[in-house]
Amino acid sequence: MPIHHTARRAFTLLAATLVAAGALPSLAQTQAGADKPANYPGDSRVSIVVPFAPGGATDIIGRLIADELAKRWGTPVIVENKAGAGGGIGTEFVARAKPDGTTLLLGTQTALAVNPTLLKRVNYDTERDFAPITQLANTPLVLLASNKSGARTVQELIAAIKAKPDAVSYGTSGNGTSQHLTTVLMLNRIGGKAIHVPYKGSSQSLTDLAGSQIDMQFDNMATALAFAKGGKATALAVTGTTRSELAPELPTLAEAGVPNFAAATWLGLLAPAGTPPAIVNYLNKEVVTILESPAVKARLAAQGFVPKPMTPQAFASFIKDETVKFAELIKANNISVD
Repeated sequence: MPIHHTARRAFTLLAATLVAAGALPSLAQTQAGADKPANYPGDSRVSIVVPFAPGGATDIIGRLIADELAKRWGTPVIVENKAGAGGGIGTEFVARAKPDGTTLLLGTQTALAVNPTLLKRVNYDTERDFAPITQLANTPLVLLASNKSGARTVQELIAAIKAKPDAVSYGTSGNGTSQHLTTVLMLNRIGGKAIHVPYKGSSQSLTDLAGSQIDMQFDNMATALAFAKGGKATALAVTGTTRSELAPELPTLAEAGVPNFAAATWLGLLAPAGTPPAIVNYLNKEVVTILESPAVKARLAAQGFVPKPMTPQAFASFIKDETVKFAELIKANNISVD
């Protein structure tokens, strides 16, 4: 039997009164917290550990995610910078943290998938010590050629490399960095050799690229495009699987003639191993929602990044595959740090 109009109105007024008094949650509150584990995060402060110094892209993205979570939850979410050892100090800190979802890691490709093979000693085990939540975003690199090299296409650069083995030089921000490994991967694919000139940072190597002391270099999207637009070098291609919306005129390396080539630098969010699955899944849903926001996509694009949300299980598999890939590359090419 239908509820009488008067009774329905009385029920509606009662529900509204209870919501206003705090006795019942509003519809928005119910939807926002439907999957939220009981008492999480409670009175505890949630922190995202960024294993690098403030100011870089990793830190900017970490603060973006923290700010967006704080808005959704109505509670503070802070960023803690714990720099050092190529991201190892902050990464180890989270590996040893209490597994209650209040200490999270802004994980990097280098710390999680490269350093375990590259470094002689790493005080954490990526697979054993972490509960992956989701990949956050990735950015392809851009291949730059010096103006003096004369290369205006990838094929012209490859021809120069093959014509004079070990005569073409490339700069990186150090042994084992994403720039170094990406260049080695490209050289392996084309069957070429080049002289590695490691620097202590990209700014120094880019200065020498502009001065034609070195012939080529891979660098992150935002930096490389700004550098090329200033006429200091020529942008030849991007390393992603598809062309970038930031520079659609640039072909991918695969399109330009480097077989089966794809590479990108990525970031992800992880919790300490042993964190309850309910918390991991809740964080995954919250962060994926954030990454799908047009405003967040625009802010990531300003840093040259593209959002890459995925399930915790998919992210765990992705990290494992990346670790195997880099281990094979490092061992096959005898790459080591000084």
